[in-house]
Amino acid sequence: MDPILFDGGLNGGWDIARHVGSRSGIDVVGYRDRGRAGLDMQVMPGKSCALVVDVGDGLDIVTGSDRWMAGGVVTGLSPGPVRIRSRRVDCVEVRLSPVQAYALLGTAVSSATAPHDVWGEPVRRLREQLAEASWDQRFALTEAFVRQRCVYQSAPEVSASWERIVASHGRVRVGELAQMCGWSRKRLWSRFTAQIGVTPKRAAMLARFDRAVGALGAGMAAAEVAARCGYADQAHLHREIVLFAGRTPAALAGEGNISSRREPVDCR
Repeated sequence: MDPILFDGGLNGGWDIARHVGSRSGIDVVGYRDRGRAGLDMQVMPGKSCALVVDVGDGLDIVTGSDRWMAGGVVTGLSPGPVRIRSRRVDCVEVRLSPVQAYALLGTAVSSATAPHDVWGEPVRRLREQLAEASWDQRFALTEAFVRQRCVYQSAPEVSASWERIVASHGRVRVGELAQMCGWSRKRLWSRFTAQIGVTPKRAAMLARFDRAVGALGAGMAAAEVAARCGYADQAHLHREIVLFAGRTPAALAGEGNISSRREPVDCR
């Protein structure tokens, strides 16, 4: 079994179990609220999707004007922040690129949904198994569940376009991607959107936003973030931060929930 790393999180009242060195390529993290302090956290959109299977007291998911309770959630490249509340969290999260999410689902994830609505009885059985399992058993069960269902394949051109967007931190034009694929812009736009869940332009905006949030969280001034992350000017940065985060760069940088980002960002 691969090693598991435990960290304290959210003021030390949580266990965060990370599956280190998984040979399957599936990134799994476990969270348990040891202090039963509850959770009320806003998660910023970014360049990853997620499958969360909860065995605690349920998750209260708020996306825009929609609100629902679920034993977990499947999220795509969300166009805005998602607020998650729970009295007691005990869950496993599988972090996915949108290409991996397509392999798992056979379609793009355009909005948050409950795993039960996607897989029905199998995910109910998984939740029952996870409730009684140790962390290493939870990771093995979750990886097996995901591996068995990753049977779909996105177009190589779509995968390559996504990888190019991520590698460039969103600083690539749709025309360049179309030329790289040997496709027309219209065909790239259509196929990419169908398999990734957002247009190439929106994907690039999210990749740029993801990097900018990391830079703001590191204490970098907004003007410097705009210059380093590929925004036309500080006003452009302001508009896109408000669009995706629902708050200004200054407000976002001053809030603790900026730490809810899932990945480190290269701000050089």
